Amino acid sequence: MSNPTASPLPRTLALVDDDAEYRDYLAAHLRGLDIEVQPFADSNELLAHASPFSFNFYILDLMLPGVDGVELIRILRRRTQAGLLVVSGRLAPDVFSSVVDAGADMHLAKPVSFDQVVVAVRAVHRRVTSYSSSGEWLLDRPAGQLIAPDGVRIDLSDLDLAVMQRFVQAEGQPVTREALCQHLGRPVGDEPDNTLSAIIYRLRRRIERATASPVPLQALSRVGYVFRGPLRGA
Repeated sequence: MSNPTASPLPRTLALVDDDAEYRDYLAAHLRGLDIEVQPFADSNELLAHASPFSFNFYILDLMLPGVDGVELIRILRRRTQAGLLVVSGRLAPDVFSSVVDAGADMHLAKPVSFDQVVVAVRAVHRRVTSYSSSGEWLLDRPAGQLIAPDGVRIDLSDLDLAVMQRFVQAEGQPVTREALCQHLGRPVGDEPDNTLSAIIYRLRRRIERATASPVPLQALSRVGYVFRGPLRGA
């Protein structure tokens, strides 16, 4: 029975392990804690799922058919900041450092009890939810990515990155079309700049396709655009 005073557990979880018996028993244990578990036999099966980056949490083995476990961590980290726990029997002196460097939150070595797995899931999920509860958007300039409040990483084009940098500078205030055009090095005229409209439209669509978080990028009639949400650069 779950402890009502304990930290909350994730609502959905992807479990990727090619050991069918271990996978089935762990999935059943987690479902007993009211977690919606989707099991996968290998990394390719996860990546072929309709929404592979939409889970609230991931538990991965490392020795997987298809994409290697460490590479799978890197792939997931490009699209989501959901909690990611590695539970693996791989024995090598550099296993811990390699999975953490790839983006995992924690590593447990098999054999490990299911109760220990749950403790680790709680701890990692608590950190993730405390980060995302602020509703903050983060512009990761070095990576060329926008990080949504749900942790999804959105790859940006050079133009997208330049536009988002201008919104960071605006600190929640409206940015005029003229100011955006000047920032992008584009001509400023009396008539609306259809090219700028297209840039903003594509940026909105890129964000909307990647995350379920409401996109706070709005047009202001006869003025320009505003990003109505907590936004900072890194």
